[in-house]
Amino acid sequence: MIFSHPDAALLSALDVLGAQFHRLPWNFQPTGSGTELISQWLGDAAEDIMVVTFKGTHYLEKFHKQDFFFINFVVQNGYDVLSSKYDNHLHLSEGDIYIGQPNSGYALRIENPDEVIMVGLHIRKELFLREYLSVFAVDTSLFHFFLDPQTNAFSDEYIRMHFPPEAEIWVLIALMAREYAGRSETTQALLHSLMRTLMLYFSRKYAEENQHRDTSLSAQMVLYIETHSDAVTLRDLAAHFGYHPNYVSAYLRSRTGKTFSEHLLEKRMEKARLLLENTDLTIEAIADMLGYSDASNFYKAFHSYFHTSPRNYQS
Repeated sequence: MIFSHPDAALLSALDVLGAQFHRLPWNFQPTGSGTELISQWLGDAAEDIMVVTFKGTHYLEKFHKQDFFFINFVVQNGYDVLSSKYDNHLHLSEGDIYIGQPNSGYALRIENPDEVIMVGLHIRKELFLREYLSVFAVDTSLFHFFLDPQTNAFSDEYIRMHFPPEAEIWVLIALMAREYAGRSETTQALLHSLMRTLMLYFSRKYAEENQHRDTSLSAQMVLYIETHSDAVTLRDLAAHFGYHPNYVSAYLRSRTGKTFSEHLLEKRMEKARLLLENTDLTIEAIADMLGYSDASNFYKAFHSYFHTSPRNYQS
């Protein structure tokens, strides 16, 4: 088991949630076209986050999509999954995490002589976009991953990461499982806080695994602008890489054909476009998320870049 020295309370919680798994309303309903199945929210109406646990050796799930975000953790042994991306057949091992989008095709394929334990976190779309999307604002590719399902009829992406047993993330998962198994009036509030911390770990892990996609200095500088676009200044960028601001300014222009300000505006406007197209966030909230202390400055920058106002673009 990936949990290091699981205590009695955690083992009991996993048993409770495991027993509840098959009693959940896994009644996949046909979509309007009648050719695809969809899983609706499985928790109580008042819940925004739920924790599910599978314990067993055999479970063949129907291929379906769902109307919520989900994060599955392989706690013990491993299993296969089908995803919609090219009908991918993936094998997940202990410590692997699979993050799926709303509208993405997915199916568990568990056939193992030894007991498999999987802990899943389900998050309502509305909660995720309202409270957790800002955690991933540092990376435009992550923005695309979490926002594309809002417009694509059948998205086909997923994120897969691996966390070793000593990673702090397993402590958070254990806390969430124990809390949900013994639900109380304060459970959802606590899960909201733990989930935000979990998302921060995911964001950091994703950044660490993708930071060497292009190791040229100019690419590193542009990536730094993107990941700090809510607050970065030319002086900040120069200090981070150990150069004088004047050198960085000239270097970026010569290597990329764009100034620091142009790169910063481009990164902010790309995120603004995604937020306006795919969320119900107010323009003021979007401006704040992107680092504009005054919404009027965001309006001016957006109009200059897209030649229309944010409100017209949103409508």
